[in-house]
Amino acid sequence: MWLFGRKGASGFSWSSTAEEVTHGIDAAGLTAIVTGASSGIGAETTRVLALRGVHVVMGVRNMDAGKKVKDKIVQEIPSAKVEAMELDLSSMASVRKFASDYKTSNLPLNLLINNAGIMATPFMLSKDNIELQFATNHLGHFLLTYLLLDTMKKTARESGREGRIVNVSSEAHRFAYTEGIRFDKLNDQSSYQSWRAYGQSKLANILHANELTKHLKDDGADITANSLHPGAINTNLFRYNSVIDGICRTAGKLVLKNPPQGAATTCYLALHPEVKGVSGEYFSDSNVAKPTDQAKDATLAQKLWDFSMDLIKT
Repeated sequence: MWLFGRKGASGFSWSSTAEEVTHGIDAAGLTAIVTGASSGIGAETTRVLALRGVHVVMGVRNMDAGKKVKDKIVQEIPSAKVEAMELDLSSMASVRKFASDYKTSNLPLNLLINNAGIMATPFMLSKDNIELQFATNHLGHFLLTYLLLDTMKKTARESGREGRIVNVSSEAHRFAYTEGIRFDKLNDQSSYQSWRAYGQSKLANILHANELTKHLKDDGADITANSLHPGAINTNLFRYNSVIDGICRTAGKLVLKNPPQGAATTCYLALHPEVKGVSGEYFSDSNVAKPTDQAKDATLAQKLWDFSMDLIKT
């Protein structure tokens, strides 16, 4: 298992933890939103950002679970600034309400961590009649980012500190449909393949960050946007596949990352000075990694952007 400890150019590796990659970083004065913060790597990301002084707003679907995570963090870190707000990324109405409530709070926004996700679900439609994985993993985050971007731009201008948007993708983007994004067959149940659809949504996370980078540069905004693969992690993401979930719970400790390791690349991109000014890149194990050719397809990224804009405006 020595390969897991081999360090990349950043000085970190597969086995590095979120605390290790942010060691010595003082992030006091920063404010972040972390989606999917009530469990797994979202909860660990929240804890470590709070540990480094960030004021964290947890976007959670289950408020009871969110409160438990918040209370646990505050108990461990009495100085932590953490709060929970309800957010269901599969519902555009919920996303709009969250963004509206956040802007009404007059909080600044330095970091947007688009972390929440579901994996390989049976075919289902969201409340907006969009295939559920695409709606939750991509479109909800696309809308959230769109609605909060002006707040981030204002914060970056007034604070003089770079804003950072982090999209949690996955190596599963390599298993997306051959077409990349099946724009015309998004809701076609007859040809639905759960893992392909999951890969499609994760490919969309990368394309979104890449296209967003172009828009931010054109606007002259001091904000970066990157995507990442957190690693294969032993979390409840596998709950929709009982066989895989069972294997992970028994053998996972040997080959899968734990949440502290799984949250490392997210926290690295959110806080580390080494990635200042870096945008439109894909990371794994806290190092720049190489995604598929589809993930680097600028034409596909533009097409996804336009398609997503049409969906959120309907």
